[in-house]
Amino acid sequence: MSGPWGRLRRMTNRSWWGWGTTDKALTDEECIARAAAIPGLPERPRPVPRLADLELPSSRVAPPPGLPVTSDPADRAAHTFGKAYRDVVRALSGDLSGAPDAVARPADEDDVVRLLDWASSAGVVVVPFGGGSSVVGGVEYRGDRPWMSMDLTALDRVLEIDPVSRAARIQGGALGPVLEEQLRPHGLTLRHFPQSFEFSTLGGWLATRAGGHFATLYTHIDDLVESMRVVTPVGVSESWRLPGSGAGPSPDRMFLGSEGTLGVITEAWMRLQDRPRFKASASASFPDMTSALAAVRTIAQAGLHPANCRLLDAGEAATSGASTSGDCVLVLGVESAVHPVEARLAELTDLARDAGGVVAERAEGPRDAAADAWRSSFLRAPYGRDGLARMSAVVETFETACTWDRVDELYATVREEVGTAVREVTGAPGLVNCRLTHVYPDGPAPYFTVVGVGRPGSEVAMWDDVKTAAMEVLGRLGGTVTHHHAVGRDHRPGYDRQRPEPFATGLRAVKRALDPAGVLNPGVLVDPV
Repeated sequence: MSGPWGRLRRMTNRSWWGWGTTDKALTDEECIARAAAIPGLPERPRPVPRLADLELPSSRVAPPPGLPVTSDPADRAAHTFGKAYRDVVRALSGDLSGAPDAVARPADEDDVVRLLDWASSAGVVVVPFGGGSSVVGGVEYRGDRPWMSMDLTALDRVLEIDPVSRAARIQGGALGPVLEEQLRPHGLTLRHFPQSFEFSTLGGWLATRAGGHFATLYTHIDDLVESMRVVTPVGVSESWRLPGSGAGPSPDRMFLGSEGTLGVITEAWMRLQDRPRFKASASASFPDMTSALAAVRTIAQAGLHPANCRLLDAGEAATSGASTSGDCVLVLGVESAVHPVEARLAELTDLARDAGGVVAERAEGPRDAAADAWRSSFLRAPYGRDGLARMSAVVETFETACTWDRVDELYATVREEVGTAVREVTGAPGLVNCRLTHVYPDGPAPYFTVVGVGRPGSEVAMWDDVKTAAMEVLGRLGGTVTHHHAVGRDHRPGYDRQRPEPFATGLRAVKRALDPAGVLNPGVLVDPV
């Protein structure tokens, strides 16, 4: 593709082994400093292997001439894993035994059709890659068949804008910054900013039902979909553009969250918003999570819809630099495209104050110091995770959602039982911190970060044990197995437990009907055909 959008995509200096771009990865000295608070870790970080020194298995596929497929070793290595802790550790150990046999880079929808036709006839597994930012094992294949990673980032254009309906038709391979730059001249935004925004695609957001940065109202990509176009092995599905419909089960709902198992999302009409002109933030501190959770519930049920409503427990607040007092911190943010927001922010801070919170004094201007500290820490967190992985720390993050009547018990039980699991697995106490990422009138989405001491060479097995413990306690307490990180392969046991069996029966039938050769991302959501 020519033009500024293609240039923006090509300039991204992606890391093949870890999160984000190579220039932002932690240096050896930064890795050591990050690990200083965790006794028992090695003195030096493990080195990052050079791709030139690694061996990949021989490719087992021979696509017909004319298909946009490459077996270049660097491309295969970069498409072997997603960006979960397990993926980073395996990459650092030089284990590329599961690399794809090839990488497909379709230039348009016709290429996608031809690739699926060939793969279905040849029995080659196809795993849609998105931007490769999956942290749940969603973009790798763990079977014995030949497989191909499908990278759609060349399909990155905003094809059409309807300013009257305030919507746009966008190709599925558009990375977050690429699509926003094309909407910016029109004064519009999709307003979907997950932590992976720079490195994930519209198609990936739709396929995983991604949650964005904003804490209330339009929290998930589901809320922004007008219609979708999906290539399946048996044909192309395109839903009508409608603001709403009561005509039977929604065809879009069938593909939202399908994680590449039913088809490849090539286009979608997305609802847009005017770009915000007014923004302001504030923070309040609370002595404990019980009072803080009660305050957030009041705010969530008040109908004020703050853009940001992040509650950080004491550990999370200290780690992010939002507070050093041992208090929990509530970060609030508001924005609008049409009117000043100070009055609405005042309503929110009044609610926090009435619930026992101490509202921080704000410096001159609309921004709050704790909010800025949290935002900076939030954007750097995945790089910090990679740095700790190089120091053999075990790092896990998982999120859930539950109703307000259960959140106090869930918060306390997860911290206690996962903390116990960390001690049993690692032989030493670990950190179990929590924040609320999204809040709804009927419940919040708690997000937990776990850090423990790992043993070099055993990190993945130890991480698996901690992950299993976390999934068990969430399932027992009735929290969802995932709120915004998708199911993938890592969350399959919890997903199988959460979904009703009649629905699972229907999903398996849909899989057989749309993907009769069973080539699309086998093992995700349902067992391979």
